[in-house]
Amino acid sequence: MHAERTEFLDRLEAAIGAKNLMRHDQDLSGYEKGARYGHGRALAVARPASTEEVSAVLRACFAHDVPVVPQGANTGLTGASTPDEGGQMLVLSLERLKAPIEIDPINRSVLVGAGVSLSQLNQALASHGLFFPIDLGADPTVGGMIATNTGGSRLIRYGDVRRNLLGVEVVLPDAEGTVIDDLKALRKNNLGLDLKQLFTGTGGQYGIVTRAILELHPSPKDRAVALVVPRDEAAMDEILLHLEHHAGPWLTAFESLSRATVEVVLKHRPALPNPFAQFDNPPDDCLLVEFSAADSESLGSSLEDFLAEQIMALYADDGSGAVANAVFNRPEEIWGLRHSISEAVAQEGRIIAHDISCPRSSLGEFRRRAKALLAEKYPYLKIYDFGHRGDGGEHFNLIWPHGAQPYCPEIAEEIRTDIYKIVMEGLNGSFSAEHGVGPINRHYCEKYLPAATLAAQTALKAHFDPKGLLGR
Repeated sequence: MHAERTEFLDRLEAAIGAKNLMRHDQDLSGYEKGARYGHGRALAVARPASTEEVSAVLRACFAHDVPVVPQGANTGLTGASTPDEGGQMLVLSLERLKAPIEIDPINRSVLVGAGVSLSQLNQALASHGLFFPIDLGADPTVGGMIATNTGGSRLIRYGDVRRNLLGVEVVLPDAEGTVIDDLKALRKNNLGLDLKQLFTGTGGQYGIVTRAILELHPSPKDRAVALVVPRDEAAMDEILLHLEHHAGPWLTAFESLSRATVEVVLKHRPALPNPFAQFDNPPDDCLLVEFSAADSESLGSSLEDFLAEQIMALYADDGSGAVANAVFNRPEEIWGLRHSISEAVAQEGRIIAHDISCPRSSLGEFRRRAKALLAEKYPYLKIYDFGHRGDGGEHFNLIWPHGAQPYCPEIAEEIRTDIYKIVMEGLNGSFSAEHGVGPINRHYCEKYLPAATLAAQTALKAHFDPKGLLGR
């Protein structure tokens, strides 16, 4: 076995160069530990720089039966981008897949390598007045965003990655390291199977995306943001519907933040302005509402005034209106609060994260049932929930606090099972809204997905990855 592995690694070294193959005697820790979950041991780390080199790596893996875990920026939250504990998996890092970015301003599209980060992409697009509209607290790669079908905070306006993906180039883990070229910068194409969608949101299980063509959007020149205090849970839906009907495409974000979430951010990020300083305490819930526009002159007023007008239309002095209060701050300050949540929450203890979605009309019911469950069975846990209220997504994050009873992985899994039961059996939702499945959630797919869906996935896996080498 040792001689065979040495032969395999020597073959990789010949294909991608010695400096781009990190062997087990080097420090691989940055590739072996995930952002939240996942901590294993890698056989080695391969860092190809081109589609041809990725193909050569996968041919070698097929010939030597070496399992592969693709990795972008390693910002994933379900353990899918790190190796297991066996020490036999090759980490295939996409960080060097950064061929020159080719921008087509007229088509509003870009050809980009899978290893380019979101920030690098938007920096390159800025001079053209364009941007890729996925908004996240992390800075993932293009390949990682495709693998997880990332959504983000502005999905309500621009859609997820799937909605903004025009074409892909994919390498398969077969004997030839087959390259599928589906790089068409077309918004309309009905020549048969829309192949790119098979590689979107499937966690790199079928093939490795090396390049992609993305749809772009005009960069907003004006933004207005408010933290809106709803009268109660039901009022959130009233506010959302009013803004969608009266603001239409101006509405680009509609996020929810609980009181506990706001408080923990202000606790750990004291430099951030407290938007509720004039209140006795932050409200039980608040909504981050953003209007933005590439050109707001057609409004006849400023975007800030338009946002205030729409919010005040729902306010009543007697408290009967859907809006109880509102705070208008600089956009960067409010978004600074929103993007600091994950980092702040992590400092409170062990995170038990749930990335769920359900119909927007059911989010209130989910929160009611989930909070009742926690109060009854797990009162020692703290809830720090926030989410994309406008698209039905909720990050129902729980903390096993420092100083509570000793952390128990079996109880944490029991909690996850209980939460997913509410989502899947009671509300027809999903336990993987935008973070992907990964080893954390894999067995829940077997429990909840229809048999016909599982059979189709198995057939596709056998076709694209005949030895089952890719992913976790």
